Amino acid sequence: MRTTDFIRRILIALLIATIFLAGIQLRRWIGDTTRHVRYQHDIVNGFYWGSEVLKQARRVSPDESSANSWPGFCRGYFALYDRVKDKAYKNDYGLDYPPLRLLVMAIWAKQVRSEFAGVDDGHPKLVNPLLKINLLSEMLSAIAIFLLVRLCVRQSSWATRSWLLNILPQQHRASICGLAAASVAWLEPSMILDAHGWPQWDVWVLPFYLLAALAALRNRWFWCGCLLAAGAMLKGQLLFVAPFFVLWPLWQKRWLPALRVLAGFLATIAVIVSPWLLRTSAAWISVAAVASISSLFVLRYKLPHGAVWLAGVIGCAVFVIGAFTGGSFAWLQVGFIYGTEHYPYLFITSCYNLPSLLSKVGLSLKDSFVSIHLGSMHLHVTLQWTLRLLYLGALALCARGLARHLRDRDPRVLIAIAAPWLLMFALLGQMHERYLMWGAVVSAVALGVSVRLSIIHFIISIASTTMIVHVMLIDKKLEATLPAIDVLKHIRSYGAIVVLGCVAVYLWNTLSIRIPIFQHREVRPGATSSLALAPEPEEA
Repeated sequence: MRTTDFIRRILIALLIATIFLAGIQLRRWIGDTTRHVRYQHDIVNGFYWGSEVLKQARRVSPDESSANSWPGFCRGYFALYDRVKDKAYKNDYGLDYPPLRLLVMAIWAKQVRSEFAGVDDGHPKLVNPLLKINLLSEMLSAIAIFLLVRLCVRQSSWATRSWLLNILPQQHRASICGLAAASVAWLEPSMILDAHGWPQWDVWVLPFYLLAALAALRNRWFWCGCLLAAGAMLKGQLLFVAPFFVLWPLWQKRWLPALRVLAGFLATIAVIVSPWLLRTSAAWISVAAVASISSLFVLRYKLPHGAVWLAGVIGCAVFVIGAFTGGSFAWLQVGFIYGTEHYPYLFITSCYNLPSLLSKVGLSLKDSFVSIHLGSMHLHVTLQWTLRLLYLGALALCARGLARHLRDRDPRVLIAIAAPWLLMFALLGQMHERYLMWGAVVSAVALGVSVRLSIIHFIISIASTTMIVHVMLIDKKLEATLPAIDVLKHIRSYGAIVVLGCVAVYLWNTLSIRIPIFQHREVRPGATSSLALAPEPEEA
């Protein structure tokens, strides 16, 4: 028995190593094959704004030596948002990077210019550091999906109706499903194409979302909020799905976890943006005073989870004190709000979603969709806000479905976790075609639920890959690719219908209730009625 177990572990290790190396080789092949259609604009844009940080460092530094130092680099980094805002014409900033993404680009530009001092902004060299960050994010995403699927299947596999899960050995079922989902996510073609063929930096937020979901399932709500905030500082689109983690405990009638999520979110954002908000000694002294008084209060009354509440109070204090002491909110205006106004269109380039279908009938993003008359007040709701309200309603329903599945120990908890990304792309306007990649990767968790939903995942993956390929071909328009461009253009409406159908299936499985008498349940030895995913004491 020991020999058999050892051999099995060796074979599993070899299988994991083979899948990992195959993924590495596939990424190298994609990077080499797509060089002639690479979307160079995003690389150039990232290098340009990173270089602008270095130029700003030279402006605010007394000499060249000081500008090239790390303190000078920090001065330029913290001053760039204000300069961009002050110099912009009609609020057209050009820069739409959140603080952490701008920081990464600035460090990358500094590294490149240290090796190639005279490199042109239009031809940046050494993009490999960013590709390595992409690779690390992809690895962390696959690991997080493995842990997520294994946790949910382990807690609910005894109640599954999936014939595939039922034929797997009970003791290894969760690990097998987790490994399958992680392997599919690791080899996800749209993610590889986006991160190494395009290349873009969308994949950076995936580990933060997946680890936040894992933290929530483990009742680590404060850390869930911290992860969401850090991810949003890399890519603002994470803010669209972040309310899901507040609505989740609210549907369970658990108010304190929702407040812990907000506390972690505010505290993390405050730490990151404090150099912009707290620009005077008086501001820092005020925050220190609030922290001291709050600490004494927490210690005096021995509040449970005192560190969590203390972090939340200090986070709020940073924003309030910053607003009253002349702190700068340019990072918010330039890095987040500008991005929501930059592209006032229903969709960008080639999207398989509801807004693209609405554009076919002549609607536009700013059209008045609903008019409400309340006495002398006239309220016009645009199509943009109509789609946003529709999405928020669907997001609330997803949180409700997840709460019910947790109560019933149903593996469709995984589908509810994947649904927000799919709904965001399917319903909201101003979506770029590559944003479905997030849903394509996260929906790999379906391999821990059922074969039918796994097939839906692969359809979503194909649609996401097709849209990215279409845009990359359009950008270059090589003669050999013109027939393919024409075909992809004509199937866009059909692709939108297919994607909306797939999202509808996932939403239905998030909301639907299985009637207990029809549920197929496998009897577990020693099964009890306790909920394995019920609230547990949170460790701050």
